[in-house]
Amino acid sequence: MNRWLSIGTYAILLCLTASAALAQQKTARECREEWRSNKDAYRAANIAERVYVEKCRAGEAIALPAAPAAAPSPATPTTPTAPQKTARECRGEWRSNRDAYRAANITERVYVEKCRAGEAIALPAAPAAAPSAATPTAPAAPAKTARECREEWRSNKDAYRAANIAERVYVEKCRAGEAIALPAAPAAAPSPANPTAPTAAAPVRPPSPPRPLPEAAPAPTRPAEPTAAPVAPAKLDQFETEGQAKAHCPADLVVWANFTSKIYHFAGHRSYGATKHGAYMCEKEATAQGFRASRTETRPGT
Repeated sequence: MNRWLSIGTYAILLCLTASAALAQQKTARECREEWRSNKDAYRAANIAERVYVEKCRAGEAIALPAAPAAAPSPATPTTPTAPQKTARECRGEWRSNRDAYRAANITERVYVEKCRAGEAIALPAAPAAAPSAATPTAPAAPAKTARECREEWRSNKDAYRAANIAERVYVEKCRAGEAIALPAAPAAAPSPANPTAPTAAAPVRPPSPPRPLPEAAPAPTRPAEPTAAPVAPAKLDQFETEGQAKAHCPADLVVWANFTSKIYHFAGHRSYGATKHGAYMCEKEATAQGFRASRTETRPGT
């Protein structure tokens, strides 16, 4: 009787122990969640998820690997990194010193890349000025415009033409800053009688009484000239008569230049030699002085 009672008591205790062990055993899902919550640490310790789940379900305790101790800092602490700049800020820095960076062959794209990466780019130093010579060089005169140079040439057109200096050549040298001296007028030749001795002043004589002028013969009648006579030209390349202009430029076409409208007319048209302010000119010289051909007239020979 006592023997059976002891066996029954042992069986009951065994069942209670098994049930308690089964109650403490974890599911595979719980074990996986434990491993994944500390994934980085278990991977650093070479503990795979499958191995952890097997040991966890078997009731084996798996301690969490300790985090590696931080390496001691060097003797001098590291400086904090500067805040990263935007591309817009970097472009603004480059453009504020564009000439200096271009002289150092640092393009905007390269500068922006290094600036955004936090790399310091020192401003290139300006090249040292070359030592001056014994006497300091005079500052360069400001460049003149083509219009100013043309006006200078035209104000002394006769002198420059006599020296074979064309307007185009003068303007090119004038704009380049080259000084062009005005040609000196030729000195008067001494008289052949006595070139070195000064001429004596002629004695002043009282004026003689006026003599009666002979009656002038009547001039032959000529056909009337067209309208008003032109104003006397003030330049060497402007003529009062057509014959003078043809003698001046036998190979060029003679036109009538209207000073008021800056238009020239061809022979055979009603305005040729008929405007109030004008002169006969060679076509090429009229064009060079800013005159243009009449749009309502046909050029002879075309």
